[in-house]
Formats: sequence, C-alpha cells, structure tokens
Amino acid sequence: MVSRVFQNTLARKLIFFAALIAVWQTLAWSGWWAEYIFPSPLGVAQTLARGFQNGTFVVGIATSMQRLLIGFGISAIIGILSGLAIGRSKVLDETIGSLVLGLQTLPSICWLPLALLWFGLSETAMLFVVVMGALLAITTATEAGVKNTPPLYLRAARNLGARGWKLYALVIFPAALPEIITGMKLGWSFAWRSLMAAELLYVSLGLGHLLMMGRELNDMSQVVAVMLVIIAIGLVVDRVIFAPIETRVRERWGLI
Repeated sequence: MVSRVFQNTLARKLIFFAALIAVWQTLAWSGWWAEYIFPSPLGVAQTLARGFQNGTFVVGIATSMQRLLIGFGISAIIGILSGLAIGRSKVLDETIGSLVLGLQTLPSICWLPLALLWFGLSETAMLFVVVMGALLAITTATEAGVKNTPPLYLRAARNLGARGWKLYALVIFPAALPEIITGMKLGWSFAWRSLMAAELLYVSLGLGHLLMMGRELNDMSQVVAVMLVIIAIGLVVDRVIFAPIETRVRERWGLI
C-alpha cells in the first residue's frame, strides 16, 4: 500500500515536471523571444553541464554554502537563546522583544548598506547580512514557541522539582521545538535571500556572483541555471534536514 502511494506520488510529480518542461521548450521554439532572453531547457542543461565540468558551479556552491552555514549557525545559536530568554522574561519581552519585532519588518536587503558602511566590501559584511537576515525570524519563532508552552506543563515540572536550566531543557525547549523548527526553516530561506543580495554586489566567488555575471554577459542560460541550482539546494536541505526533523517531532507529539 505504501509502495503504491509512493509510486503514484512519484508519477504525478514526473508528469507535472515533464509537462512543465514541454511547455517551456514549446515557448522557446515559438521564437517569440530571443535565445539570450528566453533560453530553452536544452540550453540551460548544457550550461549546467558545462558549469559543473569546468568547476565554476562547484566552486560557487562551495563558497556560498560556506558563507551560508557559518552565518546561519551563528543566527541559530543567538536566535534560539534570545528567543528562550525573551519568551520567559516580561522585561526582555517589553524591551528587546519589541525591538526584534520592529526590526523584523525590515527586508533583509536593508541591512546591506549598513554592512557595507561598517565593514566595506568584505566577507564580514556578507556574513553580517546573512546573520541579520536569519536571526530575527528564528528569535521571533522561538519566543512564540516559549509563550505557547502550556502552563500545565510548567506547573507539573515545578511540582516535580524542575527549576532553572532543567525547566528549559526538559520542558520549555521541547514544547517550543515545533515553532523553533519553523523559525529555522524561515531563517534558512531568509539567509539565502540575504546572501544572494550581498553576493550580487560583492565581486567574489559565489552563486550570487555567477548570477550577476550571467546578467552582464546577457547569458540568460547561466542565470536560469544558477537559479535552478539554488532551488535544488533548497529542496535537498529541506528534504534531508528539515523534513526528517519535523516528522520526528510530529511523531513525538502524536500528530502522525
């Protein structure tokens, strides 16, 4: 039964994407747009193959992922700790919490001019933009998870002698984990957007720079190819990292 459902799901996905590529190829053959404006799937596939063969895409992916992982790691640590503290302290909620809520309304790209003025065109500037892009989403989600912890859990834990860090580690953090994971997913996507914005302006190895080079060379095949690489990385990270964690948490809570 499970195998049949999997096969049906896989078949639907294959049919959908095959139809999508067919429509794309048909529009490319129509001649309504020039090749450098609207590339064909074959042209994009050739660009992808060439980029991986000569190592350009490999280096770009490795460079961008290094920046992203460092920035996202810093954001996750600071964001979770900040959210746990803000969610449990009325004073912090009314002060730092209000600041975080206000800053979250800023698009990630707004941090780029500030980073350039503070750090110049450097790796530090890009790292700062990535951190600020992901930090606020993770902090807000963690804070919400802490505030939504059922009071019954807290009373029961205190009656059993849980205090201080034990209360956080054994009750508050597990209860807030579903929303923390949601915040991590949002933070990951915001970090990607922030990094691409920074790499578009900073001449260095990276996927954002490859996007800019494609634009400057009127090579739309390269632009689309890099976009597909970014989408593929996002899907892989979601399926390999976030989806299993979400499934495990839902099983733990008896939701599936």
